[in-house]
Amino acid sequence: MDVRELLRQVREGTLEIEEAERQLKKLPYEDLGFAKLDHHRKVRQGFEEVVYCRGKALEHLVEIYRTLSEEGIDVLGTRADEEQYRAVKRELPDAAFDPVSGILKVQRHRQEAVGKIVVCTGGTADIPAAEEAAQTAEFFGTRVKRLFDVGVAGIHRLLSNMDAFEEANCVVAVAGMEGALAGVAAGLVDVPVIAVPTSVGYGASFGGLSALLTMVNSCANGITVVNIDNGYGAGYVATQINRLAVGGTKSRR
Repeated sequence: MDVRELLRQVREGTLEIEEAERQLKKLPYEDLGFAKLDHHRKVRQGFEEVVYCRGKALEHLVEIYRTLSEEGIDVLGTRADEEQYRAVKRELPDAAFDPVSGILKVQRHRQEAVGKIVVCTGGTADIPAAEEAAQTAEFFGTRVKRLFDVGVAGIHRLLSNMDAFEEANCVVAVAGMEGALAGVAAGLVDVPVIAVPTSVGYGASFGGLSALLTMVNSCANGITVVNIDNGYGAGYVATQINRLAVGGTKSRR
C-alpha cells in the first residue's frame, strides 16, 4: 500500500474517505493466517517487504504474491526455485525469475536508477550471490556496475578495471575460498565496502567460514561483513548507502 498516494487521492477528491479508511485498516499489517504481510514497512523504512521463498508451501507463496500485487506493491522474492516460479506465474503472468540468483519478482512500476554501486566477485562461482545483491539493489532503484572474476589469484584483473569504481557510492565484494577480495578492494577505494563471503571453496573453507573470518579480520578500513552467501543483505544495505549518497531519499517509487 502506497500511503502517500492514498492521501493524495483523498486530497484531490478522487478517493472517498470511506474507501481510504477501509484500506488503512490493513495497516500495520494484513493477516493471512499463515503470514502477516507488513504493508507499513515502506512507510517506516522506505522499502517494501521482501519475500523469502525457500521453504514456503506453494499455495502460501502464491497467496502472498497475489495479495501484495493486488495492493499495487512490486514484489521481490529471494531464494526461489523453478517450481515456485511456475506456480506464481500461473497466478501472475508478469512474474519474472532468474535461476542464477533465485530472484522471483513481480515489478510493474519502473523507476529511474540513481547513483551507482559496484558488485564484484572473486570468481565466476561467486556470481549467484553477487547477482542476488545486484538484482536486489536494482529492484530498489540503484544503478549497478558488475565486475566479475577479479579475484586475488590474478590481481591484475582487478587493477586493470579500477575505472569501474569511479563515482561508485558503495562496493559489494563477493568471494569464497579465502575471501581476500574484500580487503584488497577496501584498500583501493574511498567508499564503504560490503563483504559477502560465499560457500565456494574446498573442504578447508568450511562452507564459507574461512572467507567470513578473513573478511571480519581484515586490516583494511571501511569493511562491513554480511552473512555467508547473503547477497540480498548486501544489496539492501548498499541501496541504503547509495540513497544517502544521492540525497537521503528514502524511496523513489
